[in-house]
This record gives sequence, C-alpha cells and structure tokens, in this order.
Amino acid sequence: MQTMEEQILQTIEKIRPYIQRDGGDVQFVSFQDGIVTVRMLGACAGCLALDETLKDGIEAILLEEVPGVTEVRLDSPEEIF
Repeated sequence: MQTMEEQILQTIEKIRPYIQRDGGDVQFVSFQDGIVTVRMLGACAGCLALDETLKDGIEAILLEEVPGVTEVRLDSPEEIF
C-alpha cells in the first residue's frame, strides 16, 4: 500500500505534463494535516491564471484522487536579500 506522500507524488506526476506544456511546472513541497504545499515554477511563477491552475486544476485532482487531502496551498518563497 502506498503512503499518502507517494499517492500525492504519483498524482502530481500525472498533472505535470499539462502544466509543462504551457511552460510551467509544479513541485511537491510537503504534506501535513491534509494540506499539500506545492511550488509553481517556470511560466507558472508569475502567471495571472495561477490561482485557477492551483485550485481548479491541481487541488481538484488531488482531492478526487488522494483521500485525506483537504487543500492545496502555494509555497511562499522566502525573500532573498
């Protein structure tokens, strides 16, 4: 039986080609208390449709395919000085 994290990673791998087709990428960061944290890369990083991609795409699929996932959040990049 797969762990929750393995199920999440497997599902993200199914989503990635669609995001990469538009010049972006998604990276798994963590899973804790039902919340999956991801980092958006490439064209997704500053895209105006980021919220839609995150909630209507990634979150919707993870909620459907991985029992126990309750939300997907965007990783907050730390300020670099």
